[in-house]
Amino acid sequence: MRIVDLSSTVDASAEWEANPVEHRILSPAEGAAHMARQMRENWSVDFDVSVLPDGELLSLDTFTLTSHTGTHVDAPSHYGTRAAYGVPRHIDALPLEWFTGPGVVLDLTAAPVGAAGADRLRAEFDRIGAVPGPGDIVLLHTGADRLAGSAKYFTDFTGLDGPATELLLDLGVRVIGTDAFSLDAPFADMIDRYHRTGDRSVLWPAHFTGRRREYCQIERLANLGTLPRPTGFTVCCFPVKLRGAGAGWARAVALLEETEDPKEKP
Repeated sequence: MRIVDLSSTVDASAEWEANPVEHRILSPAEGAAHMARQMRENWSVDFDVSVLPDGELLSLDTFTLTSHTGTHVDAPSHYGTRAAYGVPRHIDALPLEWFTGPGVVLDLTAAPVGAAGADRLRAEFDRIGAVPGPGDIVLLHTGADRLAGSAKYFTDFTGLDGPATELLLDLGVRVIGTDAFSLDAPFADMIDRYHRTGDRSVLWPAHFTGRRREYCQIERLANLGTLPRPTGFTVCCFPVKLRGAGAGWARAVALLEETEDPKEKP
């Protein structure tokens, strides 16, 4: 079994992040003092950290970040407070079965900044000789992950328009992933098209489709271009169980069976 990491790194030192990440570190020595204080205040246990080797116990990391930082899964409750199918579920209430299944990679690297349509997806189905179905996890390879850490990561990428999103859901797909910042087009692109046309349907169509149909998005994936084939692998992208949250971080991976040629055995 070969494991391909499809997750982007949460990095507080990144050059640019829409919602900055704060990473505070207690060293092992500071962690020892912290643990001793916690034991004393919470459980009335006194402990002298000087008896520990080098006076050190354990380090402690505290991150301050949004649930949409790094690779994450959006829950239906992220899309709005009401849905045509009932009360939108939070990330902790979704079935785990949704987040593991056959993967299908669709190559959108040649698409311009903006929103790809259903015809482009159908052309990809023809090119790879496969149509996604129920239980499949569709991954959109836009190439945007190469811009991660820069301001362009949030402005120069390809999303999906409404009909393209509907097409995948019509095929039975419940989870759609992308290596871009959002499954929708960049903010400036959507708002410019709205100002030019007055058509409200161009505003966050992929997200707002989730108000009519229950599904999840995986955003900010990485390394989709390293997968050796568009199908024939399993995706695992279980979200962290955050109670009442509209999203949860995920360590998304692809699992590929390594076939061994008997002729190569010694």
